[in-house]
Amino acid sequence: MRLVTVATAPADPPVARADASRGRRAWAAHLLVASTALLLALWVTGGLWASPTTRTIAANPGDQAFFEGLLGYGVHLLRHGGDPFFTDLLNAPLGVNLAANTSITAYILLFAPLTMLAGPQVSYVTILTLNLACSAFAWYLFLHRHLVRHRAAAALGGLFCGFAPGLVSHANGHLNWTAGWIAPLLLWRVLTLREPGRWLRNGAILGAVVALCFSIAAEGLFFTALASGVFIGAWAAAPATRAQARAAAPTVLAALGVTAAVAGALLAYPLYMHFAGPQTFSGTGFDQREFSEDAAAYLAYPSRSVAGWAGLDRADLASNPTEQASFFGLPLIVLAGFATVTLWRHADAGRRATLRALLIVGAVFTVLSWGPRLRVLDDETHLPLPYATLARLPLFDSALPTRYALVVAGVLGILLALAAEWVLSTAGPRSRAAWAAAFTFALLPLLPLPVLTAERAPEPRFIADGTWREYVPDGGVLSALPFATNPGPDAQRWQAYTLARGGPVFRIPGGYFLGPGGPDGKGQIGTPLLPTDVLLQQAAHYGYLPPITDAEREQARRDFAYWNLQAVFLADRVIGSQGLLFHTTLEQTTTALLGPPERVDDVLVWRIRPGVDPVTPGG
Repeated sequence: MRLVTVATAPADPPVARADASRGRRAWAAHLLVASTALLLALWVTGGLWASPTTRTIAANPGDQAFFEGLLGYGVHLLRHGGDPFFTDLLNAPLGVNLAANTSITAYILLFAPLTMLAGPQVSYVTILTLNLACSAFAWYLFLHRHLVRHRAAAALGGLFCGFAPGLVSHANGHLNWTAGWIAPLLLWRVLTLREPGRWLRNGAILGAVVALCFSIAAEGLFFTALASGVFIGAWAAAPATRAQARAAAPTVLAALGVTAAVAGALLAYPLYMHFAGPQTFSGTGFDQREFSEDAAAYLAYPSRSVAGWAGLDRADLASNPTEQASFFGLPLIVLAGFATVTLWRHADAGRRATLRALLIVGAVFTVLSWGPRLRVLDDETHLPLPYATLARLPLFDSALPTRYALVVAGVLGILLALAAEWVLSTAGPRSRAAWAAAFTFALLPLLPLPVLTAERAPEPRFIADGTWREYVPDGGVLSALPFATNPGPDAQRWQAYTLARGGPVFRIPGGYFLGPGGPDGKGQIGTPLLPTDVLLQQAAHYGYLPPITDAEREQARRDFAYWNLQAVFLADRVIGSQGLLFHTTLEQTTTALLGPPERVDDVLVWRIRPGVDPVTPGG
């Protein structure tokens, strides 16, 4: 018999075991925060997930239709090619400058396979959900890496930033502004610029990140860059950190030069299209004085929150439900004040320089969010503010002041994380209990509720089955009635679903987008309405049945010829942002202009023959 000795491997040294244990705990914490963020995001968007094809954002169906159209256009680009920054599928015959709109180019290409497989409705709610979840998780990672050691403190700050009142309100339609992960990603790459010897690599990476962020949320990129500049300037000017800033300046400036070169190369064409391409414009289609934050809104509660559910909201202080950008509530503002005093008292000189710079960013962006004139409790005062001058400058002229408050949400999230870090590491048991109660009292009322959804009309079989091809060739001009606008976006939806299938497509007149045509050369929402368009909109939205004479028919002939419109159709159910539209009045008005329709599948269709009067005079 042979004896076999089995050699056993030596046990892992204590340091290795400790590192492995820490690694497991870190991954467990990451998974817990990510899961919490995803569950909260699914909670907020649950109304859409219940039925993506039959439900729409109640407060903002136009923006949802616009983004669904872009997602369908992404499939069209991959299948047939084209320009990601300009399309003639909308606003026939002029087209739309997508670079001057929020074209979310990276998203529409990345999610094109899902859009083709499941439809733009599913891609839309998927992106919306991931935006919220990734925003919270990205802020958590950034805070833990750069500002706090306790993961619980980073999780608190990250979840607040990801589900702050402004982010939840922008979940009412906006795939750009809910991409709150852009800010911590950019800030992380900015902080790496001072690493010695890596200016080329770090500058190139930041340039690529800038290009990515521009393709998703150019306005958010501008806000983050502006906030970074204010913070760095304030931090570098502090006596305690001036020497560090001076030592890092050559490396940072060299890296920024690389960033500018890389981003400039990647964005050369999009920037040209944005500022000088066809159908571009200056300014915005929105009134900056109207879209400014009310000073009292910082102390109010948002409508889609626990406090709002309890009837404590002040939605009347916002321009619309999508723009409740501050609405932090008085308890949180008071907590932030106490946290600032506490952190300042216990901070060394370097930490105070960081805290001072953070507070300066918060103050600057609070004042910017108030817009050109101070408004308090929905009463505009005569007190002019700095934005009255800034509004005339490039980039500032295209931004909406109320959205600067989203940066303030980031500042508050960082303060919450720093305060929680101090409580967990320094405060005694009694103090911890008091702080825990204060955090609960300030944050519990802000827990988000799901965004409200409403019914949307089902896609007509006339579109879904491709019957429309018998009336309009590939690339021809066809429209549902009424023509697409923000209050009635169905025509834009039906085009989006057709684009997502990757086959033949049709163009539409009008649409919901930003384009030229506003006062003083500025932009406006949609295209200037032609007389026939006005008739149809009045019939659909107000039930107004105008007298139709030969003059209106002749005008209709000219308008249809301008659009090169070949057919229009009316679905059995037409739903706008305020509910059902006036189907009978719309049918009667169109029949008076074009004659009797054909019944095809589940729609009424009117053919339009070029060069022929719509109906016999007097008929």
